[in-house]
Amino acid sequence: MTDIFALTTRPESSRGSAGHMSSDPGLSEYIRTDPSHYAASDIVIIGCPWDEGIRRSGGRPGAASAPDAIRQRFLELTTFNLKKRLFDIGDIPFNESLESTHANLRLLVESILKDGKRIIVIGGGGDVSYPDGLAMAATFAPDEWIAVNIDSRLDVRRSDRICSGSAFRRLMDEGSLIPNKFYEAGYQSHFTSPADYDHIRAAGVHRISLELLRSRAEADLELKEQIRQKFIGHSSALNTFFSFDMSVVRMADAPGTTSPSPLGLRAGEFIQLVKYAASLANTRIVEFTEMNPDHDIDGRTAMLVAIAMHRFCTNTA
Repeated sequence: MTDIFALTTRPESSRGSAGHMSSDPGLSEYIRTDPSHYAASDIVIIGCPWDEGIRRSGGRPGAASAPDAIRQRFLELTTFNLKKRLFDIGDIPFNESLESTHANLRLLVESILKDGKRIIVIGGGGDVSYPDGLAMAATFAPDEWIAVNIDSRLDVRRSDRICSGSAFRRLMDEGSLIPNKFYEAGYQSHFTSPADYDHIRAAGVHRISLELLRSRAEADLELKEQIRQKFIGHSSALNTFFSFDMSVVRMADAPGTTSPSPLGLRAGEFIQLVKYAASLANTRIVEFTEMNPDHDIDGRTAMLVAIAMHRFCTNTA
């Protein structure tokens, strides 16, 4: 049996309380961190403070400090509409190599999933999708889960070793993720490798570009329709995993990312997709990755992730 608390370092529970009166407590007084509260929790937060996968991809470092920056903003928010019990298990520390760190994250996520809880993962780099996906496949079997990658890039790069751009390619190649149960949403054609696109098209991956995602009055309608069709004919227990790369949001609203772009989802559209993820009864994991505090402006991107986490927690089915 995995000792999940031996795998993590405890978060600082006192941060973020400034500005709240004792009669109107904020999230800093609500979120539990002591192991004795884990069993009663509904949603578990995990921090992944590393950016080695981004470095391997040639991206700009800085995402290692994102979990701290996001938590600080999250703890400043209120408990309005919050009915789920939240537990912050802390961070998975970097352990000698990215591969061994991933092994620890997989063990942790798998254990928490088997305890029947939902998980919010805050990175760090997008490479966390690989161990998170392995945990989904080990817990529910490869044909019993759907993955949704909401990102300006596909993250299906062929690579000799895991990096932030190769997670979903590895999951598919290794049989942990069935291609026709994988959705690529929000990708931008000018960031898309033709070879990678041809690969996922031939494999049967569902593809929803940024242009198509925004072609409806509401940004989530296209994704809703495609996922609804996938659920038809399947058990209601089909489990879902959402990976939100913050680079999918335009840099005017999210300047602090690994790969900023002037094009992308607006902040409100992004939050709408997070709420959709929360509305699905069998969403098990949501990730927020590639946030880079070194390039943020006034904590804008960290606050957007914090609000997204809040919306997930307050809209969870």
